[in-house]
Amino acid sequence: MVIEEPAAVKAKPRVAILFGGRSSEHAVSCVTAAGVMGAIDTNKYEVIPIGIAKSGQWVLASGDTSQWSLSSTSLPEVAASGKTVTLAEIGGEHQLIVTEPNAVPQELGSVDVVFPLLHGPWGEDGTIQGLLELSDTRYVGAGVLASAVGMDKHFMKVVFEAAGLKVGPYIAVTDREWVTDPEAVRKRVDKLGFPVFVKPARAGSSMGISKVDSLEGLDAAVEEARRHDLKLVIEAGIIGREIECAVLQGRGTDVPRTSMPGEIAVAAGEHQFYDFAAKYVEDGAAALSCPADMPDEAIARVRELAAVAFDAVGAEGLSRVDFFYTPAGELIINEINTMPGFTPKSMYPQMWAASGLGYAELIDELIHLALTRKTGLR
Repeated sequence: MVIEEPAAVKAKPRVAILFGGRSSEHAVSCVTAAGVMGAIDTNKYEVIPIGIAKSGQWVLASGDTSQWSLSSTSLPEVAASGKTVTLAEIGGEHQLIVTEPNAVPQELGSVDVVFPLLHGPWGEDGTIQGLLELSDTRYVGAGVLASAVGMDKHFMKVVFEAAGLKVGPYIAVTDREWVTDPEAVRKRVDKLGFPVFVKPARAGSSMGISKVDSLEGLDAAVEEARRHDLKLVIEAGIIGREIECAVLQGRGTDVPRTSMPGEIAVAAGEHQFYDFAAKYVEDGAAALSCPADMPDEAIARVRELAAVAFDAVGAEGLSRVDFFYTPAGELIINEINTMPGFTPKSMYPQMWAASGLGYAELIDELIHLALTRKTGLR
């Protein structure tokens, strides 16, 4: 088997920004794309915005970042179009093709790298990554397996435990289990103790997550989570501070790079936890302290374990790793996000900015990593 070596990089590479998608995080993806398109160095890269409508259609999208802003009253959305964009390999190059009924296909030229700013299923879960792998197209971020494991909160925990990382008490609930024997599920949850957090297993941005303080509130929380995913993870509440760490792949064979850890403070009384509104909509609802107010040895341990988690799932490019830091000084891993929120106010770029790597420079480094890594098995 021959593994392709990194191709020569053009003086001005073409970067396809891929955003939107079919998941419930469609709007968040649009906002992320606006942040990246507003900061990317257009003197260095030629940018091609490609939106994915909720139907799954790929379309040429506007580069006007104001079109993709998010507010408390409106959510940005990629609209379907009579023209469809496809990615095809023609003559050894990865070409963007525009097709429409009763018209000759139009070639838009080659693409050097895809930046898939997609959150949730059908984008962050290995599906888009598999498509890009099949076409031998370079792309930013984790590969198929790491993306799939990082998306599924159940198997993510299984991998973390196998790597020696401590996870909190939880149960996974399948569609079959809830439909055929909900009382057995209720008993399992009751054994965890309350409060619990009911989560869709394969969703992010706090979509469908509920805090439940008693058994009486469980069914409604389960049904809310099932609107996003029929597989659920129900986690015991953990007393501890929420600490995050940004991870960036090392160059070549270098080890992963880690930021200084950050801590989220959510406005008291307004939000029971770091929910969607606190993350993306309400200014001042949450604040990041970076570096977090922790002993030096705890900071070093967070960074060490974040790199372990990154390698455990086989991540590439970028990830954000979240922990609970208990009053006893214990670090319990919560999750890894292989395509974290990437707006200028998102925690991942904020932690890197506090660690000395600015937003535009971070985007440039991620594209460099994608352009210079091998395609195929690696």
